[in-house]
Amino acid sequence: MTERAPVKKRLVTVPALGALLALAAVGCTADDSAAKLDGWAKSVCDAAKDPVAQSRAALADTADVKEGEAPADLQKRLSTDLASLATTNQQLADAVQKAGAPKIDDGAKVQQDAVNELKQVAQGYLDAQKKLDALASTDQAKFADGLRSVGDQVQQLSQVSTSALATLQSGDLGNAMKKQPGCKAGAAGAGAASAEPSSGATGTPAPGDGASPAAGPASGSPSGDAAQSGSPSPAKS
Repeated sequence: MTERAPVKKRLVTVPALGALLALAAVGCTADDSAAKLDGWAKSVCDAAKDPVAQSRAALADTADVKEGEAPADLQKRLSTDLASLATTNQQLADAVQKAGAPKIDDGAKVQQDAVNELKQVAQGYLDAQKKLDALASTDQAKFADGLRSVGDQVQQLSQVSTSALATLQSGDLGNAMKKQPGCKAGAAGAGAASAEPSSGATGTPAPGDGASPAAGPASGSPSGDAAQSGSPSPAKS
């Protein structure tokens, strides 16, 4: 009987050890999942930081009134801004695509939906740029009407962009993104700024009237204060 005692002790110990290992495995899985989300967020937010900043600058420029600016000069400046917004939204789409699918429910769908929307917004800004470039700046009344139309288009694009990044910035994934310096300034669609119409020298409103691009990360973000990504909050175009 004495010799069997150690065996009984081992039989009791083995299940206890198994339970501890199981608990440890659960703990590691949770930590691993959080680490993966943090890594994903860092990848996106680091890449979104510059596009969000650039889209903010472009949007702010659409609202800038330059005393004595000729219609043709205003047209050229706004065209450059739209091209920048197109580029930054594409960069945000590329950042989200490159990061891969986040480890959340329907992660692949969430990622692809955001990428597709940001790409569509980028193309939309290019279309708006073409529309703007085609306006005849010599007829100020028609030019003003054309700018209003382009401004409405830009505002719609910025809302789609903001929405695309806001989807990424919710739940556990959103919490992970909020920790990243690159997304802190451009969280919630990377776009909190609201551009006022720019009249330049002509009294005509510029694209971006009331727009809140994402980056952003962005971006928009690309969406916090972005993404603005023109899209982005990234966190955001």
